[in-house]
Amino acid sequence: MRKAVLATATVLAAGLFAGTAAMPASATNDGPRDVYPSLRDDLVSYYDFDHPVSGDAALERDQGRSGTEIDLVNGGTAMRVRERAFKHSGNALQTRQVDPAVTGNDDWKAGIYAQPGVRTLRPFNAVAGTTVMGWFKVDMDGPALNSNTPAPDDRFNAIGLAGVLTGDSDGHGVRALLELIDVNGELRLVALGRRLDGGNSQTFAASQPWQALLPRGEWVHLAATFDFGDGTLALYRNGRPVEGFYTRTDDPWLVAGPGPHVTTASDPRGIKIGGSFPQDTREQNPCDCRMDSLMFLDTVVSARDVEKQYRHMTRGR
Repeated sequence: MRKAVLATATVLAAGLFAGTAAMPASATNDGPRDVYPSLRDDLVSYYDFDHPVSGDAALERDQGRSGTEIDLVNGGTAMRVRERAFKHSGNALQTRQVDPAVTGNDDWKAGIYAQPGVRTLRPFNAVAGTTVMGWFKVDMDGPALNSNTPAPDDRFNAIGLAGVLTGDSDGHGVRALLELIDVNGELRLVALGRRLDGGNSQTFAASQPWQALLPRGEWVHLAATFDFGDGTLALYRNGRPVEGFYTRTDDPWLVAGPGPHVTTASDPRGIKIGGSFPQDTREQNPCDCRMDSLMFLDTVVSARDVEKQYRHMTRGR
């Protein structure tokens, strides 16, 4: 395992908390060229996996405004693979389970983690809305074997895609997440969000079978929006809204009373990609996947702009 790189990531995270992180080297007034212009001002973090950090290629530079570098956990530079998710893309990120028969910490995933929070992710502190989007190619038929239990046929209940952690997260709890998870005994594509640290989550689950939305071996553009002001969530696939349902019909985000309603005023403890616990202390919900152009925005992107972003990538700039 890459203990030296993880130590580097820990130091990096401490620097981010202290506010010493540098701004992304490629940031310009125009923003990343693969991001639709109207979204660039709200783009907190953006990872295209074409920008290794100078001096440590196992870290990926942020092309968004926050400059939040992430660690390519355990796989390092081997996790960057040459494959185009869309016409103008370069590398993709490979995540995967390594050894399901061993209780260990060797799965390939990505992200950053710091206590009490990552200061460069402060735009998600007391925020009214968030959007997570990107390209995903799944290479598995269901959740992976559970490496944390002795039962040989026990499986995790979810496949982690990408999300922002809460301000009190242990590396698993999230403020905004795209994933595949068991809903009433059936795996579904979901947007899962939590407004308050330590509070209840709400889940919006796609009605269609997940295999129809994410066919094995096919690149798909996904987006999830989280409106913490009114308690609504939405999913999009290839620029179009996905029909779905809420798993709770009560008020888990406590937005029924007078507002405005925002998330807890705490800096997120990080970002997780391809599984939980980016600090590499536990394996959970690994994704045998490839991912590209992951975007984390501090606003609820409209359905029209989600479609524009998808078309911007697929039809050229």
